[in-house]
Amino acid sequence: FYIFRSVDEDRKIEYKAAVKIQSWFRGCRVRAYLRYLNKMVIFIQKWWRGYRSRRYFRKMVETAYFIMKMNFYNEMAVRIQKRWRGYYVRKYIHNYYALKKYLEAISVNNEIVRSELQEYTEMKENEKKRKDQEKKEKEKKYQARKMHYLLSTEQIAGIYNSPFRKSLDPMELLLRKSKPLSHRRQQMKSPFTCELYDWPTCRRPPTFSTGQALPPIGRQKPQGPFRDTAEVLQQRYKPLEPTLRVAASINSPLEKAREEMKREEWRNRIHDNEFLPFSSYHKNEKYEPSIHRSGKYGQETYGIKHFREVQPKKWVADK
Repeated sequence: FYIFRSVDEDRKIEYKAAVKIQSWFRGCRVRAYLRYLNKMVIFIQKWWRGYRSRRYFRKMVETAYFIMKMNFYNEMAVRIQKRWRGYYVRKYIHNYYALKKYLEAISVNNEIVRSELQEYTEMKENEKKRKDQEKKEKEKKYQARKMHYLLSTEQIAGIYNSPFRKSLDPMELLLRKSKPLSHRRQQMKSPFTCELYDWPTCRRPPTFSTGQALPPIGRQKPQGPFRDTAEVLQQRYKPLEPTLRVAASINSPLEKAREEMKREEWRNRIHDNEFLPFSSYHKNEKYEPSIHRSGKYGQETYGIKHFREVQPKKWVADK
């Protein structure tokens, strides 16, 4: 019994030792496998991340190169457009030679206009001088005719014919050439002859002379409270001044305003009811049928009744 018992215990100890050895070996093998898997995973991740980074960098380089190329093309295109537009503008729009020719033509035209204006101004000045000279000559001749009595005679020398002068005075020569001014007696015109025609009609207020006429020689002033003749005529023929009742209209301003308002309303009729076809404004309104669609006790169907009924019984003769 003791022998079997010892053998059984040894067998259990050996079994536990074998299990322990196997567990340690399997653990070592699994840990080695896990280390291998971890190493392979790190290698795969490193390779994938490197590939993705290289691809991203390649795309960045391509994009940068494309942007640089487009910027270069745009710059070249802008330069070409600038050259072409400058050439086109200089040749067809702002042509230097055409503009120079145009400015030369304008300068020539300005010179012509300026010379013509200068000639016109000189002509006007000469004409004005000639008119002034003629006016002065005319005034001098008139003065010579007016002072013809100062002409020197054979017996008496005039004031312009001084014996101390070596030559005759120009005024003396002008007095010799001119004729004396004739003094004609002018007819006195009454201040009321031109205005008495308008007094009966009162078309305009008469203008009376305020200056008093000189009394005739040897005539005394009449005695009594007599007024001036011009004042009497002005009072007698004064213009018509109607009163306010005559000057105003028959209709008062209020009646005129009312009539004007009525005419304005008749010309411009105002409808306060707005027409809103696309809103719900007319949906709540009650429908009002027309005359030919409505009857005394209800609505009739249109077309069943004639507007002018035919009643053969009331005919006098057959038709």
